[in-house]
Amino acid sequence: MPPPFEYQNPTLQFERFLVSARDHAGLPTTNMAWNMVVGVLHAFRSRLSLADGIRFARVLPPMVRALFVEDWDPNQPPKDFGDASAWLADVRSVRHEHNFSPDNAVLAVARALREQVHPPTWDRTMESMPEGARSYWAVD
Repeated sequence: MPPPFEYQNPTLQFERFLVSARDHAGLPTTNMAWNMVVGVLHAFRSRLSLADGIRFARVLPPMVRALFVEDWDPNQPPKDFGDASAWLADVRSVRHEHNFSPDNAVLAVARALREQVHPPTWDRTMESMPEGARSYWAVD
């Protein structure tokens, strides 16, 4: 059996993801989308236990998974999920001098991720996550 596409062509898959996130957010460049994606992933990660974070990371494409876990200090206690304004403040705090994340940053990345992850796999993973996690990634 050949290696899965995501391992044969991770940079192509990641570029598609960044372009999708950029377009959903209405940003002009993938450079701007990069900071937004990092912010959204790290803001979410900061609200998870280590076990929940690993469970979530398992469903991500390889390059997105790498961004999700980069520089993670699992000894930090998880933040409360809070609300969308708290999420956005955390998203915008990542590389704040180069961060142009719009108000819909979390939704834009959620939509881009949903295009990349097999829907039943995503749904099963979200069912096992805390309620705040499901709200964070809601696209409805």
